[in-house]
Amino acid sequence: MRERLLYLLKHCSNLKDVETAHGSMVRTALHHDKLLLSQFIETCSSLGFSAYAHSVFSVNSQSHPHIYVFNTMIKGMTLCNSAFEALLVYKSIGRVGLRPDCYSFPFALKAVVDLRAMSLGTQIHSQAICAGLESNVHVVSALIQMYSSCARISDARKVFDEMPLASVCSDDVVVWMAMIAGYVKVGDPDTAMDLLSRMPRTQTDGAVLITWTSVIAGYAQMDRPDEAIAVFRKMQLENVVPDEIAMLAVLSACAQLGAFHIRLGECIHGYVKKRGFDQMVTLKNALIEMYSNSGNISNALHVFVNMTRRTVISWTTIISALAFHGLGTQALDMFSRMEMAQVKPNDITFIAVLSACAHVGLVNLGRYYFHAMKYRYGIQHEIQHYGCMIDLLGRAGYLAEALKLVSEMPFQPNAAIWGSLLAASNIHGDAELGELALLHLVQLEPWNSGNYALLSNIYASAGRWDKSVMARKMMRDKGVRKMPGWSFIQRKTT
Repeated sequence: MRERLLYLLKHCSNLKDVETAHGSMVRTALHHDKLLLSQFIETCSSLGFSAYAHSVFSVNSQSHPHIYVFNTMIKGMTLCNSAFEALLVYKSIGRVGLRPDCYSFPFALKAVVDLRAMSLGTQIHSQAICAGLESNVHVVSALIQMYSSCARISDARKVFDEMPLASVCSDDVVVWMAMIAGYVKVGDPDTAMDLLSRMPRTQTDGAVLITWTSVIAGYAQMDRPDEAIAVFRKMQLENVVPDEIAMLAVLSACAQLGAFHIRLGECIHGYVKKRGFDQMVTLKNALIEMYSNSGNISNALHVFVNMTRRTVISWTTIISALAFHGLGTQALDMFSRMEMAQVKPNDITFIAVLSACAHVGLVNLGRYYFHAMKYRYGIQHEIQHYGCMIDLLGRAGYLAEALKLVSEMPFQPNAAIWGSLLAASNIHGDAELGELALLHLVQLEPWNSGNYALLSNIYASAGRWDKSVMARKMMRDKGVRKMPGWSFIQRKTT
């Protein structure tokens, strides 16, 4: 009967199933069985019935307490985003005469991370030491994750360094993985890579791959794509076979570098096909972005057209790619296809759409989409949408309307918005608007020499030479130095 109830609990799909299984547990007097009770709590938590699980747990925890059940309850609460309740359960362990074990601490520390309750985390750390579990790999890795998640990387490293050397160098790769991931999390991929190079090579292939991928992603996230690709190549020299997540990380780096690493991106595309990853939507999206950033919009379109399944990110990526390459009409046609496919756009989609309108100069259509965002799709305007709309109006010469929109924004205009107005004033010879924009830009970015130079040109084109000279003098008086221009030639290889 016990095995049958375990099977029923594992296959529950709704509240009625859970209630039926619970009733059977009570009728057969198995509702105090620790394995059945733990499975009941786990099932309830996975289905979102945490209150039901907690009510049953509360009844049983007083009369038949068992640490295994308490641990399951703490874990279940964290899975249901009830970190505060999870910590209350953890605190109640001592009140029923039990002691936390090597599983209690990691579950409780996960709740600490969710709440960012650093002071409570240090208390739990002290309790783990008192329990003699300061060298347990599960507890140590959880402590490292807790400290690094709360930006206390030096404390995390101290925990790591105090781990007995003999233990760390055996099969306890989880500790190394946690420390490396911690450095990546706080934006220090160099130290993460240093640890990775010293990590014992006795672990499983899966652990090795996860750690290498973490470091590659860390460099990519810090806008250091060259280092990300270098780590990827080192990984290959170590005969570590990349999976789809590693491919995604290195494609992100290739996309940042654009044309400089198009060959590597193409090789990765071939590898993706070879390994059978070519139908993974996330990888296809990354390939579209990589080809777009490298200037190969035809390959980006080819990848998109051959996708069997597309998400809102897929559509948004290709629309952005077309708009970025000045193909505004094609971008708007693609958006129409997206609507026909009944894929709901998001706020990023509309940044691409409004940008496309700006490239083509379709002011009325831009106005329509700007208002449709809110009233048709229920998407609130962000400062980026205002920026796109102001850029569109400014390019088309609707300077008064653009300035009015700036005044109506619920945000403080940033340098990008004033920069758009400054550029528009240069195009249309409106020195007054240019002067207004510059006054704000000087406050937002006082050391940008381009602002002064552009205003000087506006005055010069209007024949106001005294003002032009004054703008240059203002730049000199503030000690702003003109940035030297530079260019490069990319050699075509055959």
